[in-house]
Amino acid sequence: MLLPIRSIAVSTAVLCFFGIGILGSFGGLSPYVCCKRAMLGATVAYLTAGTASKAINAILTQALIASQIKKREQPGDNEK
Repeated sequence: MLLPIRSIAVSTAVLCFFGIGILGSFGGLSPYVCCKRAMLGATVAYLTAGTASKAINAILTQALIASQIKKREQPGDNEK
């Protein structure tokens, strides 16, 4: 039940690239400047989304492990 890190990061980067590119073109910037800013923004978005997805996966994994340990430590399981 872990999140797919790469696909989330790539989707976020693509959306960010086109969003920044479109906003830059409406702002009257040259295509080179729009492309450069869009690439930089997409790179930052990719790294941020990847890091956030890894953190969420770590939290979900820890919660799952904790719930499994809690199930095993219930008092009714260790009867003699």
